[in-house]
Amino acid sequence: MFTIGSWSIQQPTILAPMAGVTDEPFRRLCSELGAGMTVSEMVTSDERLWSSRKSQQRLSSLTSIKDRANRKDIRSVQLAGNDPEMMAAAAKTNAKMGADVIDINMGCPAKKVCKKAAGSALLKDEKLVSEILNAVVGAVDIPVTLKIRTGWSPELRNGVTIAQIAEDSGIQALAVHGRTRACAFKGHAEYDTIAEIVQQISIPVFANGDIYSAEKAKMVLQHTDAAAVMIGRAAQGNPWIFREINHYLATGQHLKKPSAEEVCLTLSQHIKELHYFYGELMGLRIARKHVGWYLKQHSHNAEQHVLATHYDDFRHRFNRIEDSQEQLNAITEFFNQQLLITEKLTGEIAA
Repeated sequence: MFTIGSWSIQQPTILAPMAGVTDEPFRRLCSELGAGMTVSEMVTSDERLWSSRKSQQRLSSLTSIKDRANRKDIRSVQLAGNDPEMMAAAAKTNAKMGADVIDINMGCPAKKVCKKAAGSALLKDEKLVSEILNAVVGAVDIPVTLKIRTGWSPELRNGVTIAQIAEDSGIQALAVHGRTRACAFKGHAEYDTIAEIVQQISIPVFANGDIYSAEKAKMVLQHTDAAAVMIGRAAQGNPWIFREINHYLATGQHLKKPSAEEVCLTLSQHIKELHYFYGELMGLRIARKHVGWYLKQHSHNAEQHVLATHYDDFRHRFNRIEDSQEQLNAITEFFNQQLLITEKLTGEIAA
């Protein structure tokens, strides 16, 4: 357990902010399945762009909040930008809208973000980093957190210096991805720099990068002494990873994988939430990628070719569905057929 401001985080697992993934329905689902904290999709600090459909949807989960005192979940909003005054103004606006925590993005390696000198591109300019952090922290009375990488490049791995700047600026928690900006998502994450950062600062540090299992989470926590692990791509289609890691860390035992019935029920509810949140037209499209992530395991884990073939055929048909109820019916039908195929294969093997 650790704290961010007045918030007490009970579990050492955090959902990483991911554009196009960590919308309100997915964040709520991950919280229900054990994530100690979730962070929103990245929102631009330029309020002139907030009228776009995408920005409105990313901010909409805050506008209806009236009573913070009766909520247990933490509304952490991630902002991206490179202008201290603009970042401060955006933070102040989001705080008024109901955000509980402001998270600053200095970790995204995407070209469209870095070419605007935002995201991880900021790591090269330590003076500007300090100016942004001080401006945002000074603008709001809610906690401010920061997400970074281990540095600008393998030759300029200045994560420790950035972390010290962050603590001195009043940042209350720091997430560190174990790659540099230049590495993007290539190669493997390294955790030595994260461990060094933990030793050099006193605020909570979250270790991020290449954490796909409970065993890996335990290894990373032991190696770095971080307060928590931050899970990104491994949660796509597998929101159960949070409860699995929590259970393993607490007991040393593996939690049983979700049954096909639970996967079907959870996926169906997730799709319903997407339809409601985005409306039918966009909800149908957004659901397609999530369904692909959920069912990917059926293709990769299937020892029998017939299961993989069934998965591929289903994906092809599902992506052409243009009706919300038909999407839900298709999911139920898919899992029923998977069960029948598995039972048949099991019977043939036994015979």
